[in-house]
Amino acid sequence: MAANTVLRWIPDGRRFVSTDSTGHSVTLSAPGENFGMKPSELILSALAGCAAFDVVGILEKKKTPLSFLEAKVTAEQDESAPWAFRKIHLHFLLKGEGLSAKSVQQAIDLSEEKYCSVAATLRGVAEISTSFEILEG
Repeated sequence: MAANTVLRWIPDGRRFVSTDSTGHSVTLSAPGENFGMKPSELILSALAGCAAFDVVGILEKKKTPLSFLEAKVTAEQDESAPWAFRKIHLHFLLKGEGLSAKSVQQAIDLSEEKYCSVAATLRGVAEISTSFEILEG
């Protein structure tokens, strides 16, 4: 299986647009640009997106579809270049009829240990931890 993206520089500062194989794009920039995501934080978004995609799908297969999901990511980076992430924590907020702590934990575990390519790529470099809350209503 192959994956690919194309990244183009926008010649006005340090901004870039990356387009994936399906034609979807995201803008990246330096912290002071106020336009686009920092590339390092895009890694965190990729991890959250990959895990959330899996969790939604796994819970749908368990006949417990969600009405809400949010993944908050916090991370610790080295203090010097290249500022590698060493600890990453994903906290999921979920809402859905019939959700149980057991089914949510199983979905998160399956994502982290079996399905999420981003977690598999980061594992060994960064310690990844997870937690969740099931919201009422």
